[in-house]
Amino acid sequence: MLKLADDIIRGHRIRRGDETDHFLTAELDELCRGADRIRRHFKGDHVDLCSIINGRSGKCTENCKFCAQSAHHCTGIEEYGFMSEDKILAECLHNEERGVHRFSIVTAGRTLSSDDFEKAVSAYRLLKSSSRMELCASHGLLSQEQFDRLYSAGVRRYHANIETSRRNFPNICTTHTYDDKLECIRRAQKAGFEVCSGGIIGMGESWEDRTDMALSLSELGVKSIPINALMPIKGTPLENTERITSEDILRTVAIFRYIVPEADIRLAAGRNLMENCGAKAFLSGADATITGDMLTTSGNDIKGDVEMLHSMGFSTERRQK
Repeated sequence: MLKLADDIIRGHRIRRGDETDHFLTAELDELCRGADRIRRHFKGDHVDLCSIINGRSGKCTENCKFCAQSAHHCTGIEEYGFMSEDKILAECLHNEERGVHRFSIVTAGRTLSSDDFEKAVSAYRLLKSSSRMELCASHGLLSQEQFDRLYSAGVRRYHANIETSRRNFPNICTTHTYDDKLECIRRAQKAGFEVCSGGIIGMGESWEDRTDMALSLSELGVKSIPINALMPIKGTPLENTERITSEDILRTVAIFRYIVPEADIRLAAGRNLMENCGAKAFLSGADATITGDMLTTSGNDIKGDVEMLHSMGFSTERRQK
């Protein structure tokens, strides 16, 4: 694994069809050391911090089996329409003051209605004029015209998880397709966006599915890859799924670093399934994380994350544009 890490640093890339079984049989500590070596070479010791706000909650038409916001499931979540600009801006500034680098409005649903899209564009223009945050967006399967307008509003990164492998996707969602996701990503890239896309592990997929997801993201040229560990939610079809182990999370993070060496590998939901809120994952290939004082799925707040990362020798200083 350490030799393979050095080969990747020198320019070797793992492609579809290459042998990948060694990722599963390798001793975990060695695999993670190799991934950390790759991370240090390509990403240095800077950790990218992003935060999100749930800009509209509930009544989602899609049937993703993991999601609390789907109208197909009975989870008892709070439902509300598109959040006011004042609340969105206040949360953005709160995160900026605490050292977060990126901020995203997230809305569940296949796409945005025309009214909600206009509200989103207006909110992003306000955020762009009022903060130094790098702006991201996550609003489902938008049209090319909508992507162009978001870009004009100051958004520079778009989030659209592929969730899992092509093979496994129909086991997770049937109201839209894997190809719908790929088309969304390509539209965003055509409009000039960097793309943030990853998925969820621990939904019953195989290791082959996880590796396939990493290969697909590499082929798509994705710049940021959030890795979520499933947190089973009561009322969803996956509520009784056994939680993934911390060792499997670390192995997945390391494998993604080997396969997509130059992307941000971003820890997302499920960090609290690991000791010290995923500290070891930052020594196993991860170089980014979702954080926030309003989040419950990551397992830590901004101050706690920053203190942990600094104690490990990482930098979270805002980089100059």
